[in-house]
Amino acid sequence: MSRIVLIDRREFLKAGALAGAGLALGFYLPVRESAFAAEQAPFYPTNAFVHIGEDNVVTVLVNKSEMGQGVYTSIPMLVAEELECDWSKVRVQPAPVAEIYNNPMSGMQMTGGSTSIRTEWTRMREVGAAARQMLVAAAAKRWSVDPASCLAENGTVRDASGRTLRYGQLTLEAARMPVPTQIVLKDPSRFKILGKPTRRLDTPEKLDGTALFGIDILLPGLLTALVERSPVYGGKAKQLRSEKAKAIPGVKEVVRIASGVAVVATDYWAAKRGRDALEIEWDYGPRAGISSEAMHKKYAGMSEEPGLVARKDGEPERALAGAAKKVSVQYDLPYLAHADMEPLNCVVDLRPGSCEIWVGTQGQTADRDLAAKMSGLRPNQVKLHTTFLGGGFGRRGNPHSDFVDLAMQVALEVKKPVKVIWSREDDMKGGYYRPLWHARMSGGFDESGNLAAWQHRIVGQSIMKGTSNEKRRIKNGVDLSSVEGANELPYEIPNILVDLHSPEEGMPVQWWRSVGHSHTGFEVESFIDELAHAAGKDPYRFRRSLLGKHPRHRGVLDLAAEKAGWGGELAPGRARGIAVFKSYESYVCQVAEVSVAANGRVRVHKVVCAVDCGMTVNPATIEAQMEGGIVFGLSAALYGAITVEEGRVQQENFDDYQVLRMDEMPVVEVHIVKSLEKQGGIGETAVPPIAPAVTNAIFALTGKRIRRLPIDSGMLGKV
Repeated sequence: MSRIVLIDRREFLKAGALAGAGLALGFYLPVRESAFAAEQAPFYPTNAFVHIGEDNVVTVLVNKSEMGQGVYTSIPMLVAEELECDWSKVRVQPAPVAEIYNNPMSGMQMTGGSTSIRTEWTRMREVGAAARQMLVAAAAKRWSVDPASCLAENGTVRDASGRTLRYGQLTLEAARMPVPTQIVLKDPSRFKILGKPTRRLDTPEKLDGTALFGIDILLPGLLTALVERSPVYGGKAKQLRSEKAKAIPGVKEVVRIASGVAVVATDYWAAKRGRDALEIEWDYGPRAGISSEAMHKKYAGMSEEPGLVARKDGEPERALAGAAKKVSVQYDLPYLAHADMEPLNCVVDLRPGSCEIWVGTQGQTADRDLAAKMSGLRPNQVKLHTTFLGGGFGRRGNPHSDFVDLAMQVALEVKKPVKVIWSREDDMKGGYYRPLWHARMSGGFDESGNLAAWQHRIVGQSIMKGTSNEKRRIKNGVDLSSVEGANELPYEIPNILVDLHSPEEGMPVQWWRSVGHSHTGFEVESFIDELAHAAGKDPYRFRRSLLGKHPRHRGVLDLAAEKAGWGGELAPGRARGIAVFKSYESYVCQVAEVSVAANGRVRVHKVVCAVDCGMTVNPATIEAQMEGGIVFGLSAALYGAITVEEGRVQQENFDDYQVLRMDEMPVVEVHIVKSLEKQGGIGETAVPPIAPAVTNAIFALTGKRIRRLPIDSGMLGKV
């Protein structure tokens, strides 16, 4: 149960959220505190989401991180729709860290899991509606009329006689009105803003360079630090010779920390030159023998044995044993880096009795709590500023807050304001990765040619083990994030088995854009395509025949096939592939049009994408997220691989961890299903279908199946 609260102005201003007179409305939502915060005094027991100033400016405090997904526009749109304010007067400010800003799904303040709109659709509209009702009540009281005779519109309240007052003229009176207990939200048929393409509020400052990302933060006396860490994850420095580093102009200190050796200097390049001059002898530890190629072989062997059951329908073992026709294949996917455009960074100003942090983060609560614990301060003594994020993809929501941890380690040693920057190579070689995966899949047809059995065995590291999500996301030993998308298989097959092995490898892993769906999407939609061809049936129609009880799957499947001209003629040397997948309560189908050159180079010419994400906020954002997800997933399918030898990551930068170039970008058509269904997520849902859509097209063109990513152009060049 949730309720709107009116914020005490003194408490509000004390929190440092906003300045100036006006109406401040908060939203109280009882959720569990993080484990550490629960032991401490609450931080800001109440705070505001919306402030309406005397100048008619509406400021929305957004409790999500803006990392390119458009949340600094979509959340204000929810408020503005019900508030009936002047959209040109809407402003945005990042929310401070406070319990009332928690994500209801996770119980902490964070951005991830494609949850932003799903968690805020109702409560942000309620905040806007409550403010509107209070402003109308204030105007009605001043005019001594029935509030029902007044109309709020475009930042004003008007009565039946035509008298008009701006919101800014009513804010102080509205703040004294009782908060409504009955809030009536608009019927979607009356929406003026929601569902309409809307320009993003944060675009101007990103264009003119005034937007502040974490790496842009400057403070008086700020020092810059780079940390040299072991080339093998978890290794320790045995011997250190730092004389040459200290001789570099600008280098102030060289300090040992738990994670390695930090070089602290007046600027980045001095710190980098100093770090390059360090002479360190490492103890690499037990992980020095790790090899990704050895893992592929090990996982293939493990997949020969049953794992922990994630889903079992019917009698799959018996159905497979008695199948008239059986198809068995294996798929392999590599470790992947997040490769954010803005390298990781964090600014810490640690003083006696206080700590102030500037960071582009997806996990405010976890980062604040870690800083408090490391410094011995209470959470309410740590002030965290959320900056723009130059890409997140899950990396800046690290469950161990590793980049904040590293900055705190340095700050505790130097006792001065310090910015810790990770170079591109630091993050690529020493970050956290999407796990390496292996899947063994079998399907069986009965005597009538019907698909009667499906078995999907998955092998890969757990990303939830050892995190705060472990109890919630690991059930009976099965990490639900490892099997998501596989244990929710929509195809109507009477006998289904999904099981899992979760080996511990010592490699640092975490969620990567679309998490488990990033591998199960490839496995499921590749295998269903293989089964369609084994049955001698059209891949689109074969899928459709198995989705009779899943109208939203069929809806996007039909729409994408229609818009792509499935079955129609193509230019010589091209073919189409199709894939449909549900993730984060959204349904996406993609049709990829592909060619393969004589040297095996794959070119994706066009992608037609149909998406059903329920009721929409900003169609322009949905289209952009589909395009961005396709680029992200296509980069991984064509090029992405982190390989490990002797415990060392081999890739360093974008020269050997390539992403899609501009001249490789396909034409992307996005078609959004009009729907009144509950909202689904949008930030990650375009990623899972793109790889299988492309590899299925490659098979249609060449007759060669791609069962290991990234795509091997050398193999295709032999066609």
